[in-house]
Amino acid sequence: MATFEKNSRYVKYSEVTTSVDRQGREVRALTPAELPQAQELGLHQRRDGQRLDHLSSYYLDQDTGYWRIARLNDAMSPDVLTDARQIKIPVRR
Repeated sequence: MATFEKNSRYVKYSEVTTSVDRQGREVRALTPAELPQAQELGLHQRRDGQRLDHLSSYYLDQDTGYWRIARLNDAMSPDVLTDARQIKIPVRR
C-alpha cells in the first residue's frame, strides 16, 4: 500500500478496506476521499505564469494543496484551470 503524507486527503478522509479476490488473495484498497464541503475565501485575479501550487502556497500555506483549489473550481485536474483568469480560493484550514 502506498504511503501518504500526514496531511494528505487520503489519510484524513478515506479508509483502507480489505477484500478477497477470486484466487483467494487478500487485497487492500483505498476508498475515495470523502471531502467536506469547501468554503470560499474569495476570487483571485490570475496573472501570467501563476501556477496553482504557487497560489496554494500563498493562500493555503500548503504547496501540495493545489487540488483543493481545483476541487473548489469544479476542475477534475489542475490543468483545466490553466487559462482561467479568475480562480476561487478556499479558506485555509
